[in-house]
Formats: sequence, C-alpha cells, structure tokens
Amino acid sequence: MCAAYTHFYVDARRADEFTDKLATAAGSMTLGNGFDPATQLGPLVTAEQVDRVDSYVRIGQDEGAQLVTGGTRGDGELARGNVYRPTVFGGVTQDMRIAREEIFGPVLSVLPYDDPDQLVALANDTDYGLAAVIWTRDVRVANRLAQQVKAGTVYINMPPFLDAAAASGGMKASGLGREMGWEAIETFTEVKSIWTNLA
Repeated sequence: MCAAYTHFYVDARRADEFTDKLATAAGSMTLGNGFDPATQLGPLVTAEQVDRVDSYVRIGQDEGAQLVTGGTRGDGELARGNVYRPTVFGGVTQDMRIAREEIFGPVLSVLPYDDPDQLVALANDTDYGLAAVIWTRDVRVANRLAQQVKAGTVYINMPPFLDAAAASGGMKASGLGREMGWEAIETFTEVKSIWTNLA
C-alpha cells in the first residue's frame, strides 16, 4: 500500500522501547494466504518483489542498521508463496537507503529524534510526500506538526485510510494532482467563460 507505515520517527528517549514493542508485534503476525480471514499479512505481488525487498534488507544490514526481527522469506508452507516476514530495523539513520527509498514491502525502520524541530527536518528530508501520521497526546503539537510536514495527507492519532469525500494525493515525487474530493471533480471539469453585452 502506498501510504503504509514504513518509517517511524520516535523520541530518542523512547526509541529503544518502541523498537522492541514494534518487533514483538511484527514477529507475532499471522502470515499466509491473503484470502484467509486469519491472515494478517499476505504475500507480495511477485517473486521479483520478494527479491527486491530482500535486497533492501541486506542493504540495511550492510549500511549498519540493526535487524531486530524478520529479514527472511517465508519457510515451510509459506515458501510456496511470495511471503516475506515482517522486518523491523533499529539504529537507522537518515542517510541509509532503507530510510530514503521506497521498498514496498513489510520493512519498518525506526529513527530517533531529539526535539520537534529536528523531527520536522527529518520528516521533510525525503523525495516523497504522500502521507504522514502523527501520534501524540498534545493536540497543539499535532496541529503544528501537521502544518509543517510536507505531505499530501496527514493523519493525527489514526492509521491511513481513504475517504472519497477528501482529496488524496502527494507532494514532491509522490504524485501530481489529487484524487477524490472536489479537487478530483474539478480535474474532470472544463470551465467555460461566457461574456455578454446586451447594450
């Protein structure tokens, strides 16, 4: 999914705790057939995409990120499909490829920040800007960050979702224009100006 979680910027004081909890949650997910209601994470679209995801995991390790969980293809019954185990990296820095490039697979990176200004700078230091999610108990902080983060959609204390009544689209290399909402209707509308002189 284009707007799925991939990078988590976490207060440095809580980053290790968050990484451990994220790894526990990722490692406990039920993998399998996407048509099975019990499945929480199904296969990737092709074997080539599995290879691509796996190559990014190796790149992350080579660049010094800490592989906390996952990082392998499915085995046993899962080996027949394009299943890749949910992967969590800690110790990720902004210059690493897993933090800068789109992987389109179950690979999550945790990056620490020290203060809100650094958080905004890190979040905006990317070629992409489709969506962002802010989790906080302070609504003033949330609204300020939502204004500062360069993303087409910002969710506050909720996961990404689509609403046909709201415009959806990105900034920077994450697309041009908007889908859904009045903005999309205007895309398919041709404006005509008519001038009349009744004198």
